[in-house]
Amino acid sequence: MLYAIKTSPQQTTWLDMLSVWQTADDMEVFHSAWNFDHFYPINVPDTTGPCMEAWVTLTALAQATKRIRIGCLVSGVVYRHPTLIANMAASLDIISNGRLELGLGAGWNEEECDAYGIDLGTMTERFDRFDESLEVIHSMLTQEVSNFSGKYFTLTEARNNPPPIQKPHPPILIGGNGEKRTLPSVAKWAQHWNYAAFDLEGFIEKRKVLHACCADIGRDPSEIMTSIHQSADMDKLDELEESCRNFKDAGLGLMVFYLPPPHSADVLAPLAAIAERVG
Repeated sequence: MLYAIKTSPQQTTWLDMLSVWQTADDMEVFHSAWNFDHFYPINVPDTTGPCMEAWVTLTALAQATKRIRIGCLVSGVVYRHPTLIANMAASLDIISNGRLELGLGAGWNEEECDAYGIDLGTMTERFDRFDESLEVIHSMLTQEVSNFSGKYFTLTEARNNPPPIQKPHPPILIGGNGEKRTLPSVAKWAQHWNYAAFDLEGFIEKRKVLHACCADIGRDPSEIMTSIHQSADMDKLDELEESCRNFKDAGLGLMVFYLPPPHSADVLAPLAAIAERVG
């Protein structure tokens, strides 16, 4: 099993987050580092606090690191036109020397969308737009010229030059558990699936559904990395280690340690020790 860290760019400082990523970059046990894509803090009582923009901070962190793979878990396609996402991804893949993991999701945050005047839409509209976005992004990352005509997006001889370093494209991560729309999209488009909950039993059951979706289209599910978040609570490290062992035994591909703010590189050594013991 591989290991990663995630720092949400909320209620933190740039220098503290930078220190965490640079320290993790020097620790071979960590495969990747992630942030999130929100404009307001989430999962907190007060959403008026500071929250830095995802792709700007991710680009800066790419320049500040050398080895660790980088990504946003995940980028809501509702916030940016998919051609822009593809162009950003290609450029950041070049800047990071082929270390980008491209996390994508339909988007869900009504508070942000209402405040910024973004049309989030109904659940059906979100996933219809997400399906179109995935097709557009994939084409823009792999084809010299893209044409597309859909309900939400239209492309005419669209180019994305220069292309990404990674071929055929940076690995696409899709986060979510929906059996009707999300998991079929994972089977069709993704190289990485993030289970958007925390329990082992749920992960196992949803993975079965994903494997069935892969079977429906003739895809080998072993081509898709699986991951899950676990909160890095320094007061519950024994429980965290037990959880890592259980998920490893269940065949999880990547354990993402979520580091709650305020951020400090001091938390990395005990997490690395867990990763080394569990393997």
